Amino acid sequence: MQKIVVLMGGKSPERKVSLVSGSEISKQLKSNGYQVIEMDPADYEKGHELIQAIDVHKPDLVFIGLHGGEGENGILQAMLAGSKIPFTGSDYKASAVAMDKLLSKIIALQVGVPVPKYSIVYKYDYQTNRLQSYAECLQMLSNSETAKELVVKPVDAGSSVGVHIVNDESSWQKALADAFQYSDRVLVEEYIEGRELTVTILDKEALPVVEIKPHSGFYDYPNKYTSGNTDYIAPAELDQQEVSMVQDYAVRIWQAMECSGYGRIDFRYDGKTFYFLEVNTLPGMTPLSLTPMAAKAVGISFGELLDRIIGTVNKNLIL
Repeated sequence: MQKIVVLMGGKSPERKVSLVSGSEISKQLKSNGYQVIEMDPADYEKGHELIQAIDVHKPDLVFIGLHGGEGENGILQAMLAGSKIPFTGSDYKASAVAMDKLLSKIIALQVGVPVPKYSIVYKYDYQTNRLQSYAECLQMLSNSETAKELVVKPVDAGSSVGVHIVNDESSWQKALADAFQYSDRVLVEEYIEGRELTVTILDKEALPVVEIKPHSGFYDYPNKYTSGNTDYIAPAELDQQEVSMVQDYAVRIWQAMECSGYGRIDFRYDGKTFYFLEVNTLPGMTPLSLTPMAAKAVGISFGELLDRIIGTVNKNLIL
């Protein structure tokens, strides 16, 4: 019987979601016949203390059920790899790159995948009032004279934490103030009218595209994690040419970032162009999460999905 440590919780703003993901993973792994040990990094003051505590159990591998912060940005992955403890998901380099929305966009552009027009706002400029006005930023980033909205988001946070759609100077200032609580850099993008789509990658292959349709507003934190707030279409209603294109974009980005195991890549689609938004190297595993939905669309149960993720672990060790 394989022994698996499931990491859940952590100290990031996405702690609550991680606890749900970790609980679902743990419950299913036990049902699959694994010996499971649940651990919360928040119980340890320093990273090396967590690694030592994991090593005491001598697990066959660590299933990382963390989201955001040090659970997803490569720090934990580097510590596990340095201690020769196998773990699920991408290695430390790919995790760090994917968590950084600016680096992700640069890589996507390098491999020919469109991204929304964007700009970076730095905390120092915000604190010293060296910012453009909302109107100036809108004019710089919008492709259309009729555009009225921009997207504001922290460069390195997930679960739509700190993400806002703004349409005037007042909402612009409020959005920046909130986003800077989570990062010293804030990404400002043109708002792409259209559909929200996501592609899960499992062991280098793209699963069916899922469309996300919130009942109101956009796919923010409440709409992601409140049952009944959002409809999901899996597989998305796209023709085969559209499916092939967005899946190709997803795989192209995945390979360029050297990600591994499993993950999810998000897009906006205006009916003509698929625009890359971000990569999630540790996507949610809650009852409302998109990766299990995509797997289910091709007949992969949650239990089988976890088995297949475990099967992708390639030791990820620093030699």
